[in-house]
Formats: sequence, C-alpha cells, structure tokens
Amino acid sequence: MVPLADLFNHKTGAEDVHITSVSSHHESDDDSDDDSNNGNDYSDADISEDGNGQLSQDLDKNSHGDMDMECPPAPEEEPTVLEMILIKDVKAGDEVYNTYGNMGNAALLHRYGFTEENNPYDIVNIDIELVLEWSNSLFSNRHSRARVGMWRRLNYSGCVSQDSEYFEISYDGEPQLELIILLYIMLLSDDAYHILDLAASTEQDYNLDMLLSEKEKLQEAPTPELSKDLMVTEGVCKALLELADIRERLYGPNSIRDDIETLNTCRCSEDRKLYYTLILRVCERRILEKLRRYASLKVEAFGRKKGFTRRDIRV
Repeated sequence: MVPLADLFNHKTGAEDVHITSVSSHHESDDDSDDDSNNGNDYSDADISEDGNGQLSQDLDKNSHGDMDMECPPAPEEEPTVLEMILIKDVKAGDEVYNTYGNMGNAALLHRYGFTEENNPYDIVNIDIELVLEWSNSLFSNRHSRARVGMWRRLNYSGCVSQDSEYFEISYDGEPQLELIILLYIMLLSDDAYHILDLAASTEQDYNLDMLLSEKEKLQEAPTPELSKDLMVTEGVCKALLELADIRERLYGPNSIRDDIETLNTCRCSEDRKLYYTLILRVCERRILEKLRRYASLKVEAFGRKKGFTRRDIRV
C-alpha cells in the first residue's frame, strides 16, 4: 500500500482529494550529479489511478554500483513523488474522501468489500441467457437462435466478462441499446425478418438502421437516438417488463420490502458482510423497479395513442 494513500475512504462522485504522481524535475543538477556519484538510482514510482479506479504502484529499485558517467539515466528513470491535491474546500472536522473510481456497487463489493447507497454508477446486469429464457417461452428454440444469429451478423453484442455475456440496466432504469435491438429483432414478424435476412446476406454494409429507414420512409438513415425510439415498440416494452420479473426471481422469495426491513435492522459494525450485501440487493431491485416504470410508461403511451386513433376514426 502506498504510504498515506489509504488514509481516505471512498465516496463516488464526491471526493475531496485527488492522489496523483508527479515527476520530480525540480531537483537541481548538483543533486543529480551527487546521486550519480553515489552510484544509486531509483526508477519511477508510478502511482496513479488505473482504469478500474484502483491505486497501483510500480516500484523498481535497482542498484547499479559504479555508474559510467558517460551513460546518464534515461529521462523516464527520474523519480516521481506522490501528490495529494485538495480539490474543494473541506470544513474542519469533516471526513476527507478519495475516490477509487466511478463504479457500481457490485464492483465495489467485489474489489473492496463495501457498497454505497444511492450510487449513481450502480447498474443491474441481465444475462443473455435470461433473454433466451424469455424468448423460448414465446417462440421455438430455433427461432431464438436464428434471431440471436442475425443480431450478431449485424455486429451487435452485449458486455462480456469472464465468459458471460450480459446487458446493463442503468441507475435510471434505462436498458442498454444492444438489448433493445435484440428484443426488436426477436419480435420482428417473419416477413420483416426475411427482408432483413436477405438484405444482410446480399449487402455487406446493410444494418438495422436501413431497415428502420425503409420502414418509416425516412430520407436518411436515423440517428442512434432515433433508432432507439423506433425500436422501443410496445412489444419490446412488454418484453422488458417480463425480463425485469425474470431477473427479480434471482433474489429468491423475499420481496424488496423484506430486504429493506432487514437492512434497517442490520448494523454494519455487527455484520459488515450482510449489511453491504443487503445494500447491493436493495439498490439493484430499485433499478429493476425503475426499468418497470420506464417500460410501463411507454406501454401506457402506446395505449393512449391507440385510443386517440380509434376515437379519431369514429369521428
């Protein structure tokens, strides 16, 4: 552990200090000569935050003995120093926080053994196997496999980690675009699917936007935002509601209210593991509630649109 770097607890998106490394170029030439004459050289102590938000340290201490004065150390071997920067005012007596990076509770629990309530980077994963479970409940296995194959032919895929493919539901309950596209393809009519299949087989650069463009009689291929709007059909929204229920079953028979009641009576000091696990469960299940709300509101909007159309026809 880097000295002093572990003094601060983590707080997502609300850190008070940044810890970084700075090359010590301020050393004088005389100091550099003295170091060379002493025959000791220390390479960079590279202390920084990596892509996972973890502090990493790479110390390489080498003793060179008698050093040839005609071969000075390369610039990259100059020593660096650890620098702590206060990025905002902190009141006296308040706790000072660092950050381990922007990550959801599952990653925090796996890497550091704790979780946070109201973590804006929290997500819920829906494995592609659950999507296939939903699809096979409505269609044949052959149908499901063919639609997934088409989705991949169009160069789409989910997130992959440790040989597991999944889709992310954001903190706000919005599903990953690749999941919406897969559900859309799953629900295409046979005629529309055959058109897409033929086009994908004969045109190398054909993509789903082109099908949507033809469907909506648009002048240009739609933007990603427009594509998402066109693919979030009533059927896709109902599929999202069913997927939320399938994912919810993985938590067992206890309801989210049961988990909240257990969390309210659990003390971190007495059972740290249970406490942080309950936070993870409750936060993930709240995201699933937001996913249901996202899909339900759109289904209601489709219903209102249909109702307006029928009234308009009767008039």
